[in-house]
Order: sequence, then C-alpha cells, then structure tokens
Amino acid sequence: MKIITPAELDNRQKKNEELFVLDVRSEEKYDHYHIKEQHIHSVNIEKTHIFDVNDTESISSLPKDKEIIITCTTGNSAKKCAEILAEKEYSVTLLEGGITAWKEYKAKK
Repeated sequence: MKIITPAELDNRQKKNEELFVLDVRSEEKYDHYHIKEQHIHSVNIEKTHIFDVNDTESISSLPKDKEIIITCTTGNSAKKCAEILAEKEYSVTLLEGGITAWKEYKAKK
C-alpha cells in the first residue's frame, strides 16, 4: 500500500497537482475540520459505508482513473478502507497519521 506523509501531500498540492482526498471520518468530524487546500478536492464518505459490502452506491462516485488519498483521524480506519478499495481496483494512497498528523504539520508551518 502506498503511503504519503503530510509534508509530501502539501508539496504536491503546492505544485498545482490536482489531488483527490477521501475522508472516512464521521460527517460531524469532517464538517468540523477537513483538508482544505487550493488543489485538493476533498470528499467525505463515512467508513461504515465502505465497510458495508452491499453499499456500492456510496463509493460509485469515487474516481477509478486517479489516485485517491484516504484519511481518517489517525490512519487506522483509513488503512482498512484503503485495503477494501484497493481490492475493488481503486488506486489508493494512505495519508500517514491521518488528520491528526496533517493538523500537526500545518501548525508547524
């Protein structure tokens, strides 16, 4: 499984690379805080929808032709979601440390 650090993600978006981030936390947590950068398209699909093998509608909006960077609070749920999506032939990359690591990285800048 590919992994990206917060610094690598930040550097890629600063190079005007259009990135797709899937946040699998609850809607309330997502609404409170999520990655908002100029070249990052962020969507929220709660992990329970990805874990549910019968719920194919929720993930049908995800692009199969581009990399999906997956995140959650610390990375544990995102890793499980990435494994499930990889089995369904999505190109997935895990954000190391999740939103917690992203916030810490951005606070240092």
